[in-house]
Amino acid sequence: MLIIFSYIADLIFGDPEWFPHPVRGMGRLINLLDGRLRGKSVWWVERVKGGILVFLVLGISISLAYLFLELATRLHPYLWNLVWVYLGWTTLSIKDLRVKAKAILQELEKDSLPTARRNLSKIVGRDTQELPEEGIITATVESIAESTNDGIIAPLFYLTLGGPVLAIAYKAINTLDSMVGYKNEKYLHFGWFSARLDDVANFIPARISGFLIAVASARGVTSTRGVTPLKGFSHSFKTMLKDGKKHASPNSGISEAAMAGALGIRLGGDCFYQGRLSEKPFIGQAKRKISPQLINEALVISLLSSLLMLIIGIGMKWII
Repeated sequence: MLIIFSYIADLIFGDPEWFPHPVRGMGRLINLLDGRLRGKSVWWVERVKGGILVFLVLGISISLAYLFLELATRLHPYLWNLVWVYLGWTTLSIKDLRVKAKAILQELEKDSLPTARRNLSKIVGRDTQELPEEGIITATVESIAESTNDGIIAPLFYLTLGGPVLAIAYKAINTLDSMVGYKNEKYLHFGWFSARLDDVANFIPARISGFLIAVASARGVTSTRGVTPLKGFSHSFKTMLKDGKKHASPNSGISEAAMAGALGIRLGGDCFYQGRLSEKPFIGQAKRKISPQLINEALVISLLSSLLMLIIGIGMKWII
């Protein structure tokens, strides 16, 4: 199964900066079009422009992925397999998530909070300059939970359903949301369509992610928590159902709540974005002390969740 090779390639190579990567290309394209399209117009004109941005980025991304595969097919059947694996690999972020989270953990273990904050700023949008150690840890765990869906489970879901072209389409949508889907003065209307489309694209994968995190919690950290597998799953799943809807996003809260329940900690709470206070509800219950080890535990659960999704994907392909 080609999806297995894509998964293994990401585990081995991750996202090296020097290697051609479609998502980085999408980012450059979005920046270019953002500068050309966005301006000071009435709200509905900005929404129309935002819609044009989405269709251009999606259309170009899908077309290039499809043409790349078609060209490979005409050159040699084995080359098509190689291109399939390459495109599938570039939609996943298993190793990249681990590398970036571990970089934060290593600085925390050295009591180097300034460097830990700088490393954290690479994976979150909030202000990190004044975060205490506990804030750095919980923000990292939140990012791991959200990225488990956005960077792992959802791409695997779409790779299973429609191959690399559909997975590339998902990554284009997700990248648009991460770059322009903000509810601030700058992007409130221009990024509206990107944000709503991302909500739709992630609706099913986010719920799969939450469930898989709950399943993974039954075996992922029982040795460090002294919790039985059934209780580990039950607490994570119940927290997901109870607190998943508290988040402003209809999807992000699902995986975050499942992770909070799995680890027995409380996530969320107020934070700052570009100096502005963002009031957020708490998710989960504070049953444990916040410690750097939680980052490792979250990464274990994330990896196990990805393996479960891979197995499900292989099973779906076999049945279909």
